[in-house]
Amino acid sequence: MKKIHFALAVSLAAFVAAPAFAKANCKAYPKSEWMSEADAKAKIEAQGYTISKFKVDGNCYEIYGKNKAGKKVEIYYDAKTLEPVKSEIEK
Repeated sequence: MKKIHFALAVSLAAFVAAPAFAKANCKAYPKSEWMSEADAKAKIEAQGYTISKFKVDGNCYEIYGKNKAGKKVEIYYDAKTLEPVKSEIEK
């Protein structure tokens, strides 16, 4: 019985700890057409965001950071145009 409760607790913890934000579906471009990471970071920061993590996720650039108001954000950008594709902002 304890094993069942433990397994249930572990499963529940894994579910709760899983990211609440699903991947974005960015258009696929050849990497040669992507905006450089340095230029992308500079443009995002110029919009008032503070980037704590910047990464490539599939065909998207993804950032974790804060907006001008200091709220946590997770934003996926089109890697060529840098248009936001999907975003989540802390409430």
